[in-house]
Amino acid sequence: MPNTPLLDTIHYPADLRKLEKKQLTQLALELREELVDAVSFTGGHLGAGLGVVELTIAIHYLFNTPDDRLIWDVGHQAYPHKILTGRRNKIRTLRQGGGLSGFTKRAESQYDPFGAAHSSTSISAGLGMAVARDLEGKNNSIISVIGDGAMSAGMAYEAMNNAGAMDSRLIVILNDNDMSIAPPVGAMSSYLAKLLSGKKYIGFRNFFKKISDKFPGKLKQRIGQAEEYLRGMAVGGTLFEEMGFFYVGSVDGHSFDQLLPVLENVKNSTHEGPFLIHAITQKGKGYQPAEDSKDKYHGVTKFNVATGEQSKSSSNKPSYTNVFGETLAAHAQQDNKIVAVTGAMPSGTGINIFQKQFPKRTFDVGIAEQHAVTFAAGLATEGYKPYAAIYSTFLQRAYDQVVHDVAIQSLPVRFAIDRAGLVGADGPTHAGSFDITYLATLPNFVVMAASDEAELVRMINTSVDINDRPCAFRYPRGNGIGIELPSIDEKLKIGKGRVVQEGTNVCILSLGTRLEECKIAAKELKNKGISTTIVDARFAKPLDEELIIRCAREHEMLITIEEGSIGGFGSHVANLLAEKGIFDKGLKFRSLMLPDVFIDQDTPEKMYDVAGLNAKQIKEKILDVFFSKEAIKIIK
Repeated sequence: MPNTPLLDTIHYPADLRKLEKKQLTQLALELREELVDAVSFTGGHLGAGLGVVELTIAIHYLFNTPDDRLIWDVGHQAYPHKILTGRRNKIRTLRQGGGLSGFTKRAESQYDPFGAAHSSTSISAGLGMAVARDLEGKNNSIISVIGDGAMSAGMAYEAMNNAGAMDSRLIVILNDNDMSIAPPVGAMSSYLAKLLSGKKYIGFRNFFKKISDKFPGKLKQRIGQAEEYLRGMAVGGTLFEEMGFFYVGSVDGHSFDQLLPVLENVKNSTHEGPFLIHAITQKGKGYQPAEDSKDKYHGVTKFNVATGEQSKSSSNKPSYTNVFGETLAAHAQQDNKIVAVTGAMPSGTGINIFQKQFPKRTFDVGIAEQHAVTFAAGLATEGYKPYAAIYSTFLQRAYDQVVHDVAIQSLPVRFAIDRAGLVGADGPTHAGSFDITYLATLPNFVVMAASDEAELVRMINTSVDINDRPCAFRYPRGNGIGIELPSIDEKLKIGKGRVVQEGTNVCILSLGTRLEECKIAAKELKNKGISTTIVDARFAKPLDEELIIRCAREHEMLITIEEGSIGGFGSHVANLLAEKGIFDKGLKFRSLMLPDVFIDQDTPEKMYDVAGLNAKQIKEKILDVFFSKEAIKIIK
C-alpha cells in the first residue's frame, strides 16, 4: 500500500477544501500513487484518470460539490474523483462483483449527478442541469469535463450549438490529452488564459462590443478585429467562440498555479452564458510505464506496479476479436474492395490487425458511430465492401443510420459486432444485449451469431459475398473454445442452421456462444432420461424455417437460447410457430434470453448465472416444463 498521509485525511471534498493551496501538489502525488496501486489490483481504465488528477483536485477544491454539479464525460476519467468523494475504502473493488462501477453511477454516490459510460454526453446533460437550475432560481455551478477523444462525436457539438444560443451559465472543461487541438502550452498563452478569464477582460470585451455598435462599418470592424486578435493570442478559440462559448485557454492541466486562478475567475464571473476552459493534460501522467506506452495504459489488466508488466491470459485459445481481424485481413489480400471502418476502437475490434496490412483501406472515424455507419453506406454505394466493426453497445448510438441509410436502401454494409452478450467488468453499459432485437426486426438484414471461433470465420467468409443487402455477425468478448479454424473458402448457406446432435424428446435451438452450455445441459438431461436434439441456429434472420418447423413437430418441447434481450431470436421463432399453427398441436415452447433487467458487473460466468443462461439453469428450465412438479421431485 502506498504511503499517503495527506490523502488519508481526505474523506470527502469538504476535507479537501481545508487544505492550503501549497499542499495540493503533494496531494496530487499521493492520489496518483493510490490510483496506480488500486488499478494494479483490479485492472481498468488507468491512463485517463492519471491525466486528470490535478484537474479533479482543483475542481473539488474550488467548487462546492455536490451542490455544484460535476459531470465526467465517459466516466472512465473518474477514478480519482471516486477516491476523493467517499469511495476510497471501496476503490479496490472497482469493476468487481458487488463493487464500484468503472464509470460514474448515480446510484453509487450523490457526487455522481449523471451516469456515463458512453462518450460525449456531458455537455448535453450539463446544459439540462443548468436550465433546470435557472428555472428553479438557483445559482449553483454546473461543470462538464469532456475529453479523451469525446469531442470527436457529433453529440458534443449539437450540445454546444444549443448551449451557445442560450444564456444559461455552464462551464465546460475540455480535457485535451491527445487530440492535438492546440499547440503545447507556453508561458504567454498560460498568462493570457488567466487574463482572459478575469473580470477586467470580460468587462473590457463587453465594453468593446457595446461601443462598436456606435461606430460606422469599417471602424466597428477594426474594433472587433482588435478584440479578436487579443483573444486569438491565447491559442485561438475561434470555433468555440463562434458557437457562443466564452473561450478560455489553453491552460496547463497539471499546474495548480494555472488551473486555480482560471477556475476561480470563471466561477466568480458575472458573464451570462457558457464558458469553455481548454486544459492541456498528459494521459498517463506521473506513471512512467503509462507515459511510455503507446495507448498510455488506457485500459489495463492487473499489473505489477514496479515494472508496469500486465498479467496475461494463460489461455492459448484465440480471441474472437483476433480471429475477426486476421480473417478479414486474409480476405482483403484477395479482394481489394474490402475496407474497414471503426469508431476509435481499432484494437478493441481487431481492426488494428487489418490496419497493419492495409492502412489506406482502414478508416478510424473517431467516436462518431453515426458518421461511421453512413460513411460505410457511402462506400457501399460505390461498389466497396465496408466492414463496420463496432461494439454492440456502441452501435446503438447509430440506430437511425442503420435503419435509414443502410437497411432501407439495402446497402451491403457488413457489421462486425464485437462484445455481444454479457461482457463482465464493464457491466451493463457495455453489455451487448440488444443488437439481435434491434437488427433482426429490420427488413433486408441478414443477422448471424457465431457459436464458436470456427463459425465466426465461416460467417465472415459468407458476408464477403452478400452484395445485395446489409448483414451482421456478432461474437463475444474473450477467447474461443480452441478448435481448428476453417479456410476462408468455407461458407454458409444463408438462413440455414445445423444439427449438432439428434434426440427425440426436447430440441434446444441455440443462437450464439451458449451452445457449449447447451451441450453440457443435454448430457445432464440424458442422465434424467431425456433425449435432446441440439441445433446451432446460426441465423436470427432469416430463420431456418424448415428446420425449426421440423424440430417443433418431432419433439415434445422446443426451447430457444440466446444472449440477447426479449424481442430477438426467440420472439421470431415463436411468431413463426404461431403462424404455422404448431402451438395448437400441444408443443411445449419456451425462450431463454437475457432477463428484463440491467445486470451489474461481475465475472461473465456469474453474470450468466444471474441471467439464467448457464447449463444448470437451461437443464432446470427444461425439467420444469417437460415434467410435472411431482415427477421432477422423483427424478431429482
